[in-house]
Amino acid sequence: MSTEPSGRSAGGRGEDAAPAGPGEVNGPVLEGEVLTDAENEEVARRFAGRGAVVRPVPVAMAHRAVQLATGAGRQLCQAAVAAWRSDRVVQARAATRYRGRKAPRDLARLSWFVARGHGRWIEKAWAFVTYADLRRDAREARLAGDAKARREVQEMIRADSRARWARLGMFVERIRAAALTVGVVAAALWLIDSMMSREEMWPWLAALYAILATTGTIIMATAKILPIVVAVGMVVAAAFEGRDRTPGAGWLISPDRNDADSWVDERMISQALAHLGIAPLDKFFKEGGQLAYTVPARVDGHGTYAQVRLPLGTTADMVADRRDRLAANLGRAKLETWPTEGVEAGQLDLWVADKGRLGHGAGAWPLLHDGEADVFAGVPFGRSQRGDLVNAPIMERNYLIGGQPGQGKSSAGRTLCLGCVLDPTVELRVYVFASNPDFDPFTPRLSTYVKGDDDEAIEAGLAELRGLRDEVTRRGKLLEHHGAAKVTRRLASTVKGLHPVVVIFDECHEMFEHSKHGGEAGQLAIRVVKKARKCGITLLFLTQSPTAASIPKDLTRNCSNGVAFAVADQVANDGLLGSGSYRQGIRATELRPGEDRGTAVTVGLTANRFELVNTFYVAFDEDRDEVSPVIARAMALLDGQGRAVPVADHSDSVEEVPAPDHLTDIHAAMRGEKRVRTQIVLRRLAELNPDEYADWSFSDLAEALATGGIAARKSDGVMVVRAADVAHALTERDEDDDDED
Repeated sequence: MSTEPSGRSAGGRGEDAAPAGPGEVNGPVLEGEVLTDAENEEVARRFAGRGAVVRPVPVAMAHRAVQLATGAGRQLCQAAVAAWRSDRVVQARAATRYRGRKAPRDLARLSWFVARGHGRWIEKAWAFVTYADLRRDAREARLAGDAKARREVQEMIRADSRARWARLGMFVERIRAAALTVGVVAAALWLIDSMMSREEMWPWLAALYAILATTGTIIMATAKILPIVVAVGMVVAAAFEGRDRTPGAGWLISPDRNDADSWVDERMISQALAHLGIAPLDKFFKEGGQLAYTVPARVDGHGTYAQVRLPLGTTADMVADRRDRLAANLGRAKLETWPTEGVEAGQLDLWVADKGRLGHGAGAWPLLHDGEADVFAGVPFGRSQRGDLVNAPIMERNYLIGGQPGQGKSSAGRTLCLGCVLDPTVELRVYVFASNPDFDPFTPRLSTYVKGDDDEAIEAGLAELRGLRDEVTRRGKLLEHHGAAKVTRRLASTVKGLHPVVVIFDECHEMFEHSKHGGEAGQLAIRVVKKARKCGITLLFLTQSPTAASIPKDLTRNCSNGVAFAVADQVANDGLLGSGSYRQGIRATELRPGEDRGTAVTVGLTANRFELVNTFYVAFDEDRDEVSPVIARAMALLDGQGRAVPVADHSDSVEEVPAPDHLTDIHAAMRGEKRVRTQIVLRRLAELNPDEYADWSFSDLAEALATGGIAARKSDGVMVVRAADVAHALTERDEDDDDED
């Protein structure tokens, strides 16, 4: 059945329809026909027989599309497989699987940490409230029977209690004042807000209310999640407080850091000490103890230094006995790890060298090509394990140098002597009880040189010790005459017979072990060493056999400086470095013969308890001679100062260089000027005669002026010396001298 809607034109097109009236549809009108079920089935059958109309696609294009899709899929799969098999992803997958397997254990462990953290907080709070630490001190004082200490602790508890209550009262008062202030301000703001609208307020007041409203909104919004954040924070803090405090959390270690070989910190030291197998230490760490570092690990030259307070029952020598294990735990060689006893037996001084730094040598001797030396300031000897220059003190010191053959003993003695000969005031005497040429180049600069291992050489050494005994007595009288307690640079330069004397006994064990003269030689050496220090006499004993029989025990006790190269046993070590050195961890037995040639453990050279020193090597062999040029320079220094080689003065007369005329020198320091500031006068005097005026102060200058009846005056706000005053004082003095004549 066909229908035709009203309002159409004769053409029958919907778009040509007339405007629709009220109640009619305005839009395109389609033409259609309603089919019956039978007709609908017939139409469907006809279209199904015809099939869909498909535009043909070229075969090549279809094939190319398939190839591109397949290639892209294959590359994507390969990239995904490569990423899955990469090291980082494999490591992440392994870590994820591991952590997944350990998740129940980790959860239980963290729960235990949280519970233990709360327990520790309660324990700390209880200790704070009850003054547990002070009460523990009071109990210890009571057990020790120290009534005074107990009363002091009890007074501290009462004072601390009063202070706490005072602080609490101040806190409450401040809270009350703050609450009152906030309340008054809030009431005022509420009153203003209730009486005025925003439009009526000043702009700044309206802005203030807007800020307060915004702040309140933010607070109300965060108040809902704030309890959750606080709870989570408390759990995390409790877990951190209750964590296992065994030193060395493995997950904190970064194995790929550039300085991993040299980095040493408190954690690594604690971890190394925890695995030494010392029972008191093991118990301490198992109970969660933490070591107290009186000096935290810090860079110290070419290494790291730390000072540790060891727990009860542990001493520093117990750690030193396990030095090899400690070195292994720190990733170092034994030579690079030096645990020693501090000022107390329970204090550990630990120095750990940077890896491989000790094998670099000391370098060239600083005075090899030019320069002079002053034995009162010390002579260059080597470099410490920290890389610092070590100047070996000469005056008021005596040396005991030894080690196994070929380790640098004679070279070290030769280096000390080279420094001494570059001081023109030093007299050098050498006795070598062997047939070796180590000191032959020194011959022109020596006042005495004896070499040989026969009885004649031993008798010459014994005669030297006898002469030194008498010389000590003679010098003591000279010092008493000049009112001095010891030889100083000024006395050594101005008083005849008080010049520095350095005496070397190489292979001294030959003299001390001599069947006939050994006993007397030992007694004389001990006596001279005890008294020679203040008299400007220094003795150096060199030996390759530091045993109880070859070195008198009292000689070791009285020699202030010990230098030990590689030695074989504890006896030799303590014979050179002092009794008990081995027990304290100062051990030359750790030096490796051959590999550590030229390296020595020393005591007395610096303020430190010991130093590991790489000594300077000045070559003297068939291929190279660096000693003779230095001796030639030393002789040139003597010639330049018009001096001869210093020799012993056995006379008892007191002869000295004429004392300087202070007034005349001050007049010379004026240099023709009318007025000179006192500071400039002192500087010019020091330039004129350093030995006399280098240490002068303003008081010394005032005393010198007072001898002439004059004084410094103030001019333009500064103190000056007037040339007219000095000239007048000199004139009057000369006239007085003429009258006396």
